[in-house]
Amino acid sequence: KISAAMLRLTLLAASVAAASAFSAPSLLPRAGARASATSVQMQDKSYAMPFLSRPPALDGTMAGDVGFDPLGFSNYFDLKWLREAELKHGRICMLGCLGFITQEKIQLPLPGFGNKVATEAFFSVPAGGLWQIFFTLGAIEVLSNGGKLSPGDMFAEGRAPGDLGFDPLNLSGDDAALRRFELAELKHGRLAMIGLGGMLHQMLLTKQAPLEQLANFQPLQ
Repeated sequence: KISAAMLRLTLLAASVAAASAFSAPSLLPRAGARASATSVQMQDKSYAMPFLSRPPALDGTMAGDVGFDPLGFSNYFDLKWLREAELKHGRICMLGCLGFITQEKIQLPLPGFGNKVATEAFFSVPAGGLWQIFFTLGAIEVLSNGGKLSPGDMFAEGRAPGDLGFDPLNLSGDDAALRRFELAELKHGRLAMIGLGGMLHQMLLTKQAPLEQLANFQPLQ
């Protein structure tokens, strides 16, 4: 009796095993499901830093958005306000890089404007000149935004970040060209921010202007 019962149990187990061989395993996802899951996981990763998760606010709709926000600013601040700040800093740095190189070759024929090293020339310019620059930039900032400077009201009228209505060459006439120029400006601005920081540190450490440093390299003493 025991052997017959064991035999019946063995046959039952074999039948169940044979039947399960023809059915899809419930614990393992199918190939399509695995591919779909992998795709979703890749979409949740930052394009710029694939080992980090993509910030929720950075969905790729803005020009130059590659999911780079390691400090999580987009989780706490308005994304349009952050883009406005990035564009303005980039524009200032593009002008600054050009100014550093131009000043090395061209100086105003006035007392205090003959120093080629920008970091030293800043302290030799009369205080009145620096205050003029400060108030001029402040006036441009206030007037260009119509007095709206906070993230809550700066874009209340639907203005796009960085759009100050300044387009003398009518580059925004073609939508495709506008998208291309938006990305180009952003990339040039980001590069200029890095470049300006590099030139500032180079002048502070070597006491040489950028072009002079390239032509006559001197190591740090």
